[in-house]
Amino acid sequence: MTPFFALLRRDLRLSVREGGGVGLALGFFALVATLVPLGVGPDMLLLSKVGAGILWVGATLAALLSLDRLFQADYEDGSLDLVALSPLSLEGAAAAKMIAHWLATGLPLTLLSPVLSVLFGLPTGAMLMLAASLLLGTPAVSAAGAIGASLTLSLRRGGLILPLIVLPLLTPAVIFGTGMVVEVQTGLATGAFGFLAAFSLATVLLSPFIAAMAVRLNLAG
Repeated sequence: MTPFFALLRRDLRLSVREGGGVGLALGFFALVATLVPLGVGPDMLLLSKVGAGILWVGATLAALLSLDRLFQADYEDGSLDLVALSPLSLEGAAAAKMIAHWLATGLPLTLLSPVLSVLFGLPTGAMLMLAASLLLGTPAVSAAGAIGASLTLSLRRGGLILPLIVLPLLTPAVIFGTGMVVEVQTGLATGAFGFLAAFSLATVLLSPFIAAMAVRLNLAG
């Protein structure tokens, strides 16, 4: 097994073993999707209009809950130094951790989204498009989160600063992801799919290099 897949498997195993990150993200997502309809009221027309945006924001915030531990645990116990000395480059290590985070959080959130869409009265087409938009956009959430986690690696209470760094970067994903669902609901083409695909691809490709650079600076300091 290559060092890349060994690290990916290790991080996935730790995520499942600890359980808190995955369970907390799914629980938070379900709680947001449940409380908003209770607060808005029984107006299904209004709920269907705001449902895609609420679910996208909820999924994004839920994915951020476990990002502070992406590099922090390995940094604290010295494992990150061993990774830096291993044959696997820091860029590869950052990519492996990013993929592991998406498989442990982004993918489960995507699979849960059609179920929670029922609470907002979204039609079947909108439900499927919401899941498709999350499948396309949540990798960017994990990728941007890796950048934020690496930048706050050596900071005390970096988990409090992390959302302030990452959320502005994810604004395009939320806008275009919601836009894909709105296109289905209104029938108006806005090109949201192309914009989201371009943003997600660029973020995923660039984040390992930026995260690796930040990790090097933290390890050197």
